[in-house]
Amino acid sequence: MTLAITGVTGQLGRLVVAALKKNGVSEPIVGIARSPEKAADLPVEVRAGDYGDKEALEAALAGVDTLLLISSSEVGSRVAQHRNVIEAAKAAGVKRIAYTSILHADTSPLGLAEEHRATEALIRESGMAYTLLRNGWYTENYAASIPGALQAGAFVGSAGEGRIASAARADYAEAAAAVLAGPGHDDAVYELAGEGAYTLSEFAAEISRRAGREIPYRDLPQADYAALLVSVGLPEPLAAMLADSDAGAAKGGLYGNEPDLARLIGRPTTPMAKVVEAAMA
Repeated sequence: MTLAITGVTGQLGRLVVAALKKNGVSEPIVGIARSPEKAADLPVEVRAGDYGDKEALEAALAGVDTLLLISSSEVGSRVAQHRNVIEAAKAAGVKRIAYTSILHADTSPLGLAEEHRATEALIRESGMAYTLLRNGWYTENYAASIPGALQAGAFVGSAGEGRIASAARADYAEAAAAVLAGPGHDDAVYELAGEGAYTLSEFAAEISRRAGREIPYRDLPQADYAALLVSVGLPEPLAAMLADSDAGAAKGGLYGNEPDLARLIGRPTTPMAKVVEAAMA
């Protein structure tokens, strides 16, 4: 049985490969990459495949039995790109497809969820067996802002007192690897949330504890937070997406208490404090 992973040179894709290898998976693994030269260090067969080129994707997926479709990073273009992958997979004879969706995709208040909902529908309509990996937030998404918070003296966001059930990116990669290599996941939907949910005030308190000085959480209205992100150099679409996601968190959009993630990886999920510690090391 041949396994394939799209976006294999990305942060998540590389971790999925590492998890499969760590678990001693013996099946052939194919990595699909837009720029195969960037995957020269990966211990898998690498084939060229761009989400925008359905013919190339079909050729890259020849002989593949199970595919992990890692969602495109190009927000706004995802549905068309994912449709290409799904149609190419079906044409190539792929039997099962797993997809990295978003937590509670069907009810999520986050704007990001719209393209995930559409992709899930395309996968269900494809006729292939599927597994929907509804990933919660990566704790690293917030940890990336720690240097700026230390410089500014405050951690800024727009999530209010919304509780965030995030996990480390590696946790989600291990779950994907377990689903790819294991039986019994056909037509399953997994809500993947981290244990030990926290607010951004608690996240800032953890930064403060490790920094040895007070780094308070400063909550801004969504529009003001988006404007602040633009002012520090983020592109407007990305700033708007991050601000919308924080606003969605305030409405419970990043919270979940399902045990699916810990069960799939066979251990507790990585605590927020561990990710903060690593980011500040």
